[in-house]
Amino acid sequence: MGLINSFRESRRNADASISLYIAAVEHARSPIFFLDFGVPDSVDGRFDLVIVHVMLLVRRLRQQGKAAADVSQALLNLMFADMDRNLREMGVGDLSVGRQVKKMAKAFYGRAETWEQALDQDIERVTSALAETVYRSVEVPSEPISSLASYVIAADKYLADLSTDTMISGEVEFPVPKPQNSSS
Repeated sequence: MGLINSFRESRRNADASISLYIAAVEHARSPIFFLDFGVPDSVDGRFDLVIVHVMLLVRRLRQQGKAAADVSQALLNLMFADMDRNLREMGVGDLSVGRQVKKMAKAFYGRAETWEQALDQDIERVTSALAETVYRSVEVPSEPISSLASYVIAADKYLADLSTDTMISGEVEFPVPKPQNSSS
């Protein structure tokens, strides 16, 4: 009976991680991030937005017990497997895919740590952290960066308010991003 329960739990974790990853990727592709928030519409810009959203999910799940930690790990495994698949689709040779994924993993963990430390402080730190990472290759006015920082803080608070059961079931939607100059 233990093996069957373990298989069922593993399947639930995989299903939840797929749902969470799809939610993160789909939301990261929202045109507002590129059009209104000035995130570069490039491989790096898209990668940064995916990892912002995955970091927020992992941040929420990490401290919520074994089931949530298992879903969090399944989510990370799925993200790195997807990176591998995407690199292969872009024509990166088999011999260098592993190095590229390792480089992307290092970028993920470095940025995630930077963003989490900033989230534990204030909006100025979040804005600065995003400027140094997401906007590292472009110059944009401060307003779009502040808008992204406000969104990341709002998404973090939104996820913190969700129940652990909702999170580990994979039933997550992110809040709608709004530019700071938006009147709504």
